Amino acid sequence: MPSITIRNVPSEVHRAIRVRAAMHGCSTEAEIRSILEQAAKPEGRLKLGSLLTSIAREAGGLTDSEAEGFNQLRDKTPAEPMGFE
Repeated sequence: MPSITIRNVPSEVHRAIRVRAAMHGCSTEAEIRSILEQAAKPEGRLKLGSLLTSIAREAGGLTDSEAEGFNQLRDKTPAEPMGFE
């Protein structure tokens, strides 16, 4: 799993995160991971595929069964990172 180093965090911010972690009963590191995950993947975000499906439904060109068929065909494997060699 990748690691991130964050330098020059103000003392007040570090203290606030430590307090927040203690209130949630976890380590400072776990609290920071939680904050980053919530910021990067907010609940209720609309994914591009869902948006396109809803547009097609509104236009009358896609039935619910067709939409479900597309969802089953979708490749859910993660993409391989690019190599620059």
